[in-house]
Amino acid sequence: MASKFQNRLVGTIVLVSIGVIVLPDILDGQKVHYQEGVVSIPIKPELDSELESYEVVDPETSIEELPPSPVVLKSPEPKESNSEEPLEVAVQEQPDKVDFQESAWIIQLMALKNADNARNLVKDLQKRGYQAHVKPENGFTRVIIGPNVSKTKLEKQIVELEKITGSKGQLLKFKPINP
Repeated sequence: MASKFQNRLVGTIVLVSIGVIVLPDILDGQKVHYQEGVVSIPIKPELDSELESYEVVDPETSIEELPPSPVVLKSPEPKESNSEEPLEVAVQEQPDKVDFQESAWIIQLMALKNADNARNLVKDLQKRGYQAHVKPENGFTRVIIGPNVSKTKLEKQIVELEKITGSKGQLLKFKPINP
């Protein structure tokens, strides 16, 4: 026969297993299962048989009502005559192209044989806020700052760049590649 200890051990194991298996279901209460609703997207949209129609409306103002091309100004106070004749002022068209050859400047900081060193210097200068570029020319890679319209601003930058790089740059007129 089995001893009292073995009976107690088997009884304890049975009670613990019942507790592990049955009690979570009893204590959990009402189980709610979440299910995501899957909606399929139609392959071809359904079209209404009726087509929308749009009506073309005539513009409210006609060409005759628009002001003439030159600007007409009325003087607020007539100086010599009391007649209110409109003054005609010709409108000058501004050119679309800005001529940078006459007004822009660049700083040629240095020319290096090693293009990688020049590119690294340009990256460093760009991080510091300078408008730096490289220009390969005759086996050298030139480090250029600019172009800028303000000559005085670039003259101040020459002093700052000399402190940063140890090289004194030259101030040159900007010559665009494709004017």
